[in-house]
Amino acid sequence: MTSAAVPGLPEPGRCLVMGVVNVTPDSFSDGGAWFDPEKAVRHGLDLVGEGADIVDVGGESTRPGAQRVTQEEELRRVVPVIEALVAENVPVSVDTMRAEVAEAAVGAGARLVNDVSGGLADPDMPRVVAAAGVPYVVMHWRGHSHDMYNRAVYTDVVREVRDELLHRVDAVLGEGVDPSMVVLDPGLGFAKNPETGHNWSLLAHLDAFTGLGYPVLVGASRKGFLTRLLAEPDGTRRPFGECDDATVAITSLVAAAGAWCVRVHRVRPNADAVRVAAAMRAAGLVVHDSGGQENAGKGSNTKGSAISDSNDDGSPRL
Repeated sequence: MTSAAVPGLPEPGRCLVMGVVNVTPDSFSDGGAWFDPEKAVRHGLDLVGEGADIVDVGGESTRPGAQRVTQEEELRRVVPVIEALVAENVPVSVDTMRAEVAEAAVGAGARLVNDVSGGLADPDMPRVVAAAGVPYVVMHWRGHSHDMYNRAVYTDVVREVRDELLHRVDAVLGEGVDPSMVVLDPGLGFAKNPETGHNWSLLAHLDAFTGLGYPVLVGASRKGFLTRLLAEPDGTRRPFGECDDATVAITSLVAAAGAWCVRVHRVRPNADAVRVAAAMRAAGLVVHDSGGQENAGKGSNTKGSAISDSNDDGSPRL
């Protein structure tokens, strides 16, 4: 199944690309390269030039072990950058867990609220989003970065993440958020153990989420499970910034599997990847639904779900 369009955001007929602008001094992915507001704005414009459909602006690091910043500091970081990008007609999302930051960001022109806590960190968030009438990314989340890996205990990670996400969706709908505004994010890297395959299971069974009827955002870019996958023979993990080719591979797979959007740090190769995936789907890419049935789509009517079953050699098949 292909994720539906989201009101107020671009509809190019393919998986969208969300470019990341971290206005932080301590991000795991870029080491504070865009902490200066002017540099952050230039970087956001560069990402649009490379093919980003949305620019995601965040002012608080969610790297493992990160400590929270004050609300005042988060506002100081993100609002000027959002205002400047919106003035250039850039579709902007705000990456925040705080309702007051989200409200200020929407007031500055942000079109989407990307909340990695799914409303759990700030109970006022769903009401603010509902009142603003903007799309809302509800991510699977079990706790703040300083202890999230202690919470990465699952019997069936796909089922439990799906069920917990649906519980959060019910909660935000109960607070008045319009169902057409909800976007799901399985939360790769957040309370998912990179040593036990949690992230790979979620990617391999993306149909468990695309099949729920909500658009799905995938954020695999520069996550720790990639640095482990690409580690040297002696176990030395590859630096985050050197995992971008692996991110492009994941983008190709999830875009073909029906993801609505991918959140990435390097835009151009991922923008290419989503176009390749769209062409493959239009040409009749064979996919497998959750029941293992094959569907070969024709043109724009191609239907499919996530990577689910395996080939005889154990490799994933589309």
